[in-house]
Parts: sequence; C-alpha cells; structure tokens
Amino acid sequence: MAKNFYDALGVARNATDKEIRSAYRKLARKHHPDVNPNDRAAEARFKEVNAAYEVLSDPEKRRKYDKYGDRWEMADQLEEHQRQSAGSWARSGGPQVNAEQMGDFGSIFDSIFRRERGGPRGQPANRRGQDIETPVDISLDEAFHGTTRTLTLQTSEVCRVCGGTGEVAGAICHNCEGIGQLIKPRRLEVKVPAGVKTGSRVRVAGEGRPGTGAGPSGDLYLVVNVQPHGRFERRGDDLYTDVTVPYLDAILGGEVPVTTMESRVALRIPELTQNGRQIRLAGKGMPVLGGHGRGDLFVRVKVQLPERLTQAERTHLEALRATRAQTVNQ
Repeated sequence: MAKNFYDALGVARNATDKEIRSAYRKLARKHHPDVNPNDRAAEARFKEVNAAYEVLSDPEKRRKYDKYGDRWEMADQLEEHQRQSAGSWARSGGPQVNAEQMGDFGSIFDSIFRRERGGPRGQPANRRGQDIETPVDISLDEAFHGTTRTLTLQTSEVCRVCGGTGEVAGAICHNCEGIGQLIKPRRLEVKVPAGVKTGSRVRVAGEGRPGTGAGPSGDLYLVVNVQPHGRFERRGDDLYTDVTVPYLDAILGGEVPVTTMESRVALRIPELTQNGRQIRLAGKGMPVLGGHGRGDLFVRVKVQLPERLTQAERTHLEALRATRAQTVNQ
C-alpha cells in the first residue's frame, strides 16, 4: 500500500496533469482485473491507482489533498471550523473537529453534531440545521448493482456534570473541557442505489448539521463520483465498449463473445461489417435510477487484420481479388 496518492501513481508532488494522466493510464492497464483475473493483489493495486487518480486529476481535490493529506475529504468542514473558531463561536459553541479516521472511507463527518451545545448565554433561535454534502467514490460495478457505505458520525450528548453549560462553580468543567457536550462516534450505513451517476446526490434525512433551539437537523447528501472503468464508457444510462472482430468474420458474418456488466454474450456480426460500426444490445446498459428498465450497450467493432499470411491464405486471397476485379469490371 502506497504511503500517499503521489506514491500510488509513482509521480512527484509537483507533477503536471499530463504526467499524472500518463502514469495513471500505464498503471491502470497493468493492474486491470481483466488483465489479471483472480489476482487480489492486482485488484487492490488497481483500486489504489484509481483512488489516487480521482483526487489528483481534479484541481480542487488535489489542492485539498496537498493541504490536508489523508483528511482532504474533511477540508470544507475543517476550513469552516477554522473560520468559526476565529469568530464569536470561540466560546459560544459550534462544530468541533476530531481527526479520527476509520477505514478507507474515513471519519469524514467528524464535525457533525446531532445538536448544538448548551450554554449560559440563553437559548438560540429555532432554526433548521444546514445540509451537508460530502463526496463518495464508487466503481461502475457498484453503480450498476447498488452498494452501501459505512460512515462514522460524531454525535454529542449534554455533559451530565455541568448540564451543558461548560462550567462548574464558575470554573471550566473538566469532564467536557468546557464544551458542554461529550462527543461519541456513531456508525451509519447508507445505501447507494443502482443507477447512480457522477453528480447524483443520495439523501440521508436528518444527518446534517444540528438545528438551533428546537429546530430540526439538516440533511446529509452523498455526492457520487463514479470512477472510470477499464472496459466500459458510460454516457447517461448507455454503455459503450469495443470488440475485436477477425476480418473474415467482418466480411462473411459470424459471432464473437462480448462481456457485459453481468455476463458474456454472443454478439452476431452481420456480413460486410465495417470497422467502427456500432452494434446495439438493448437493455444491456445501466439501470435507470429511480425507475424501471435499463440503458443499452453499444459495441464498437474493431476489424482485426492478420499480422502475417500463410501461403495457402495468400493463394486464396489472390484468387478472391481476381474474382472481385472481374465482378467489378463487368
């Protein structure tokens, strides 16, 4: 396992976008599961390379990663906390940040509380809490079948020693260190439905920032990013892939195997199929999010010419060329 995303791609921290893209393509081809079937180490390396490229290829995500490292997904929360700490919330309460990480998804909601802390300055107005958005990366396979993500939320409860005031007998409460709340982690499993696209938002009601007073909490939105796939290109609910067809099958017609998201199927190649032709497989694309049916799979034909000919093949082809010339000249 690489120490950081730059090591994962084997590039320097000041690498250009072109260098990052070139390194990713080379490593993705080398470790792709289709090239290394049943190789768990290669599969893990492929996922690591994809995760690194997803961040380093995006200027804003790369900026956050360069500044916060493994905690880059918490950048918005951290920066908001820094702004709040510089203002009037320094003593009146507000989101606190805990840098704990958990698993590959991480404790990305360390600044989320279930409700605001109490305090000696009176009750706040009843206001709904803010919604929160956080990115989540999934593979195309997960987008096809649906998946789950386990998140770690930091929930709070009123300190029983000071009753939420943060003070005991005029001094800072040592049980909660003057915060008025005790913070405890809570795990939450979120279902990501089949058919999501990059940019899809998965809503988790009531798991956003806490409201003030009696106001309800906001909602949590997972903003989906579907990572590139080595075999399929996605356009909406349709998928595109390539298949290599021997030149004789392209001329005479035949069948070739094609891999879909679920299985391998026999694709019928009509006679005289031209290079670049697209053949549609209805209903073999992505599930329609929140609806019924699926998109289509479009298979692009790449006619494969032989690298060398046997003498017998050459003889037959020469005869065919002569026959073809006579037919054209008639």
